[in-house]
Amino acid sequence: MEINRTNKLLIGLAVVVVILLGKIFYIQILTGKYRENAMNNSMVYDVVYPPRGVIYDRNGNILVGNRICYDVLVTPREVGPFDTLALADALDVEADFIRERMAWYKAHRRSIGYRSQTLLKRVSIERYLRFAEVQYRFPGFTGKVRTIRDYPVNAGGNLLGYVSEVDARFIEKHPDEYKSGDYAGKTGLEAAREKDLRGEKGYHIYLRDSRNRIQKPYKNGEADVDAVPGKDIVTTIDASLQQYGQELMAGKKGSVIAIEPATGEILAMVSSPGIDVDMLSDIGSHYGKIIRDPNKPMFNRTVQASYPPGSVFKLVNGLIGLQEGVLTPGNQYPCEKGFPYGRGRKLGCHAHASPLNLEDAIATSCNGYFCYVFRNILENQEAYSTTKEAFDKWREYVLSFGFGRKLGSDFPSELGGNIPTSNYYDRIYGKGSWKFQTVISLSIGQGEIGATPLQIANLAATVANRGYFYIPHLVKDSDNVKIDPKYHERQYTLVDTTQFEKVIGGMYKAVNGGGKGGGTAFGAAIPGLEVCGKTGTAQNPHGKDNSVFICFAPRENPRIAVAAYLENAGFGATWACPIASLMIEKYLTGSIREERLPLEDRMKKTVLIGK
Repeated sequence: MEINRTNKLLIGLAVVVVILLGKIFYIQILTGKYRENAMNNSMVYDVVYPPRGVIYDRNGNILVGNRICYDVLVTPREVGPFDTLALADALDVEADFIRERMAWYKAHRRSIGYRSQTLLKRVSIERYLRFAEVQYRFPGFTGKVRTIRDYPVNAGGNLLGYVSEVDARFIEKHPDEYKSGDYAGKTGLEAAREKDLRGEKGYHIYLRDSRNRIQKPYKNGEADVDAVPGKDIVTTIDASLQQYGQELMAGKKGSVIAIEPATGEILAMVSSPGIDVDMLSDIGSHYGKIIRDPNKPMFNRTVQASYPPGSVFKLVNGLIGLQEGVLTPGNQYPCEKGFPYGRGRKLGCHAHASPLNLEDAIATSCNGYFCYVFRNILENQEAYSTTKEAFDKWREYVLSFGFGRKLGSDFPSELGGNIPTSNYYDRIYGKGSWKFQTVISLSIGQGEIGATPLQIANLAATVANRGYFYIPHLVKDSDNVKIDPKYHERQYTLVDTTQFEKVIGGMYKAVNGGGKGGGTAFGAAIPGLEVCGKTGTAQNPHGKDNSVFICFAPRENPRIAVAAYLENAGFGATWACPIASLMIEKYLTGSIREERLPLEDRMKKTVLIGK
């Protein structure tokens, strides 16, 4: 009995202790949280925006930096009666502007809540200081210091992209990352590397009284969060080469791209006409004019335009023929101004010596020769039972060169172009009802083939490397940012590396001569640099032919590969060839030889748009 009574006392004591501990927990912990939650209604969060990361070129030059700007914000629910004329005078605006904005805020007060709205953007320092002196007279109106993008070098508006305030649709796609008033990269590198460049927002917390007036920092600033600046990015771009490419492409429609074959790093990436960097920091003021421009400067032709590659594609067909064993470098084929096929039809060609071997056919860009090559590929009865089977293998080869699919570059909005399938021709002509003659235009890079200028430039780099490429990319590894390992991996074609020297000989002759019938790219010759190139003239259903040229230099251990593609500019040798060769000379030597300065001047001053 005594033991039971003792146990009861101990149990009762334990219960009392638990109750007391519970009370203490409630008073010190839970009520503290409730108090803090309640205080949230009297707390003001002042967002601190971090500076975006700086974008550098490969040589350490700043392509995109930051500069300070001043905005005026308003939190409508904190605004009391105020002197509209006095505020208008302080901000140097019309009083009706303020009345209209306040009426809009009132109409949307439920959706706005306590969120601050931007009343004026990028006011001058003089106007900002004038407002700051009288800001205390206008509760709910505040000045805000932030950074905007600055462009020390005019190097690629389309390449760099722009930053602008996020809209409702953007916020909906990124609900936990952005709020009204935030800014984000919308195009180009700014969009592609947004997560690295944007940094992390911070905030200061202030208390306000019952009249919504700011009183003091919450907890003496101990709960504030510092903003984290964005990460700096080092690009592969050579700023001076990029600028030079833009100068050469002024007044012309198209692209010029330069790649370092040994790494896949993009040295220059020009889309013309493009956006001038002066427009980027205040894109909103220029946006209407840009989108109304019939030449579509916002359209990045380097990765978004799909063109017939034209005669530069003959290199691919020649390499496939060599790999398939249906072509040898010594094979000669005749060409009497074209290739005749079926019922009096002929795929035309320009006048040149005949017959030709492989190197000379490349040098003179003979259409007839590569019709024979393509015919031999598709009619290789020893290896394939049907044309369809041979075509499927041919397409597999072509895809391995990076055509007909996205290359996987780190630049946004890249398109994959088009390499037609055998199923496509089955649907158009019926199964078993089409053959080489049906698709003969593919022999010379015409027909249903579509390629982006980036893919065409990648072909130049692939040949320069003798059979492999690195995926073209714009961002370099650095202490701040690491790029995907795939950009360091070789991408081999299905053509053996030993075959490539057999076509490079023809590219060398095209520029430097020495073959039968001469070459089509003598204008690209640069003493001492051993340029190898291939011209192309691509038929265009929308007007004059497109001018195409790819090249690399030096012949051994190439340091640069270039592709120039000009819309409605005519022969490849006339415009694309000199522009690409000037890019090579500028990059490898730092200047242009005196005897080629008139050529440079003509390229810079000639306007082809509209002609």
